[in-house]
Amino acid sequence: MSPASVSLDLDNQWAYLKTQGLDGWQDFPSYLHLVTPRILDLLSELNLPITFFVVGKDASLEKNHAALRSIADAGHEIANHSFLHEPWLHLYSDAELRADFEQTEAALLTATGQRPRGFRGPGFSTSPAVRNLLVERGYTYDASLFPTLIGPIARAWFFLTSKLPPEEKAKRSKLYGSLSDSLSSLHPYEIQPGLIEVPVTTTPLFRTPIHLSYLLFLATFSEPLARLYWRIAITLCRLTGTAPSLLLHPTDFLDGTDVPSMAFFPGMKLPAARKIALVRHTLTTLQKHWQVGPMLPQAQSLSPAPSFQSAIQNPQSAIL
Repeated sequence: MSPASVSLDLDNQWAYLKTQGLDGWQDFPSYLHLVTPRILDLLSELNLPITFFVVGKDASLEKNHAALRSIADAGHEIANHSFLHEPWLHLYSDAELRADFEQTEAALLTATGQRPRGFRGPGFSTSPAVRNLLVERGYTYDASLFPTLIGPIARAWFFLTSKLPPEEKAKRSKLYGSLSDSLSSLHPYEIQPGLIEVPVTTTPLFRTPIHLSYLLFLATFSEPLARLYWRIAITLCRLTGTAPSLLLHPTDFLDGTDVPSMAFFPGMKLPAARKIALVRHTLTTLQKHWQVGPMLPQAQSLSPAPSFQSAIQNPQSAIL
């Protein structure tokens, strides 16, 4: 079987509040202690190691260390999701980008014992300057492209429903990627010398999302519809030879009773148990047709590099 991957953007409660422009994020409220055991329990049940994209600020806070260390101790890959989860990295200066990476890498190493080999920009934020820095710092892969035709539509809906002032909306002008991103390859490829791009998989031909948050959004209307949509997407992936890179979020394991302040987020009205059942269904489907694991091995299948197990067992040997 060809390699496929699963990743989880470990966006914390404060990061969602910040992106939405809601007050209270400055105290960095966290649900990691609640959601991490749920995630790890399911992955252990399925014997499935995956990649966790961790925000540097969370890794810098002692209150999150136990949860983050439990992820690394369970054998999962730790990757870089920026320091402050700001989906406007394309507006950062070179000095700001370098400081962000240095802070995040140091925090992740302290909290988890791993140096990251992969990166995903928050809100799929990216730029040539980001990719150049990834190459310079020895990263194997980037995972910031989201090839979907509905990205601009989702961004417009976000702006319509948010209470952000115009200057904050301008910062988020590339949230969920650009129209040109929607036309990029669904297959992992070398985006520039020394760097593999592993895009978030969308439905072949139609370029509609298939990540779990989208499936759970459909499930709020009809769970059979969500499962049918997933079955069609997987069939198209198999017919086109597309090995999926599936994206999860903590909210796929939480509901509104767990985090009342996030009742605004799509799918939070679904009970957590039903959400986890759908996550289990999607992951077991992947495992039937592909060799599923973290993102680093999938990227390494196109780029010679030290093995994933070597990297996590000897974090000091991983290049910054």
